[in-house]
Amino acid sequence: AMKFNGYLKVRIGEAVGLQPTRWSLRHSLFRKGYQLLDPYVTVSVDQVRVGQTSTKQKTNKPTYNEEFSATVTDGHQIELSVFHDTPIGYDDFVANCTLHFQDLLRSAGPSNSFEGW
Repeated sequence: AMKFNGYLKVRIGEAVGLQPTRWSLRHSLFRKGYQLLDPYVTVSVDQVRVGQTSTKQKTNKPTYNEEFSATVTDGHQIELSVFHDTPIGYDDFVANCTLHFQDLLRSAGPSNSFEGW
């Protein structure tokens, strides 16, 4: 497998179609607004967190436009995860996706940058 060595810059634009979590639905019985999440996105390279967006309040389609960068050695994959910021205890996992550097490098072409999903 191809590994990535170099400078990684990730821009988180927006998330769409996020689903309420069990925690948020449980609380929606009392207050209508809880079908909406308070989402943030984490960026990890090979299980090491390299960035986290701010939390957006009460939305299932947050816009961030936030950028993170990291120097990567022997990188295998990038993982983006969305969490719902809960007032107490652990934050709720909402969704994630994993991108392999190998696939990104293959599809990047001469510009060396990749835009997608």
